Amino acid sequence: MLNTRFLTGAPVWVDMCAPDLADVSGFYRDLFGWELEPGGADVGGYSRFQLSGRTAAGAMAMPAEEAAPSWTLYFRTPDVDATVKAVEQAGGGALFEPVDIRDLGRMAGLTDSSGVPFSVWQQGELKGLDVVNEPGSLVWTELYTADVPRAAAFYGSVFGWGTSETPFPGGSYTMVHPADGTEDDMFGGMVPLASDPSEAGEGAYWLPYFQVADCDEAVTRARRGGGTVRMEPISMQGVGRFAKLADPAGARFAVLQPSPPGEEMEG
Repeated sequence: MLNTRFLTGAPVWVDMCAPDLADVSGFYRDLFGWELEPGGADVGGYSRFQLSGRTAAGAMAMPAEEAAPSWTLYFRTPDVDATVKAVEQAGGGALFEPVDIRDLGRMAGLTDSSGVPFSVWQQGELKGLDVVNEPGSLVWTELYTADVPRAAAFYGSVFGWGTSETPFPGGSYTMVHPADGTEDDMFGGMVPLASDPSEAGEGAYWLPYFQVADCDEAVTRARRGGGTVRMEPISMQGVGRFAKLADPAGARFAVLQPSPPGEEMEG
């Protein structure tokens, strides 16, 4: 699962955009215990979701005509400018060019070879999220793509990610980890769009998973808060119980109640 070692190529940040953060902040407060900390003019109004005083995610108000409500993952790079070139050479593109965020770091918005958006972060004073892999924080990521081998080749070229296959009901699951990482640094998987009815018609994208103590209770809270249940809770041995949701603005994400340590995945 995720950790705050923040190796090169690993997720270091996640944020969301919506037309009105006030409309979604109450939803996430009830679901994860997050408190929205508004940003000042010096960061363009960029805000943070705080979990017991620790940053669990970022947030930005954006008009719907500029960007559909969504979650975005950021991957660590030691050199944003070099990563942008690597992305372009591998068949991806740039949504916006590298920009310095005060002394916090440097970032760029990119797309992979299938047009899936993601961002990269070169740390300055800000290393990454304060909290991961515990209730109310980012715990896993999944790329839904029409072509897993193509995606693996792209991200392998750009970040040096390694992959491994693990048994999965009906086949296998492609897991990814940083080039310098071990099994303890696995942070995500790649899933064929056609294999998941809840995703097949949505198009390729990165889906963040947030950990919860009780998946069913989280789904109840999401419904009560005006969210959408895109996939009802299901259990999988060695993984846990998870569900796919969308917030009131339409930004998609998932929740995961992990299996107890030591429980093996069911093949």
